[in-house]
Formats: sequence, C-alpha cells, structure tokens
Amino acid sequence: MCRLCGHPVKRCVCRKNPRGDRAPAGDGVVRVRRESKGRRGKTVTTASGVPLVGDALNELAGELKRRCGSGGAVKDGVIEIQGDHRDTLVEELQRRGYTVKRAGG
Repeated sequence: MCRLCGHPVKRCVCRKNPRGDRAPAGDGVVRVRRESKGRRGKTVTTASGVPLVGDALNELAGELKRRCGSGGAVKDGVIEIQGDHRDTLVEELQRRGYTVKRAGG
C-alpha cells in the first residue's frame, strides 16, 4: 500500500501524478505581465492563474504561441511566451471567455 494515497502500489495515484488533476486554487483571474528579470534582458510575456492543468494547459499555450508567432513554454502552471505580446494575449484570452487582468507596466 502506498503511504501517501492509500492505494495498492500498482495502482498508486500519487506517483503517476504527484501534483494532482485539479486546477490551481486562485481567484479566477488570469494575469498577463511582461517580465525580463533573471532572463538576461530577454522579454517574456507570462500568463498566470489560468484554470487549466496538464495537457489542456499545454494545448492552450501552443495555440497562444502560434497566435503570437513566437516560442514559449509552460513552467509551474504559468504560460511563458517569448517577446512582448501582452495585448495579443489579453485579447485572445478574453475572446476565449477568461477574466483577464493586465498586470505590470
């Protein structure tokens, strides 16, 4: 028996998916901001607070990267798009029905 989830070891849930299948707790607002600290001066636009996890979050990130014509990644539940694409991300996320707040200058 697994000590963490209580299931038999062969059906252990926590080892396959240690973070769980739930969306991160938040206030339901997606925050879009431009960052450059710790990135050697490179500008990155981040979208945090998106209420998706796993493949759904990766799929959304891929669609946003295509929309911006730029690269990017998903790190710790935050979508990162290379370059300053705040206006495009806010517009696209609002079109998809998310409540979006443009954070930072």
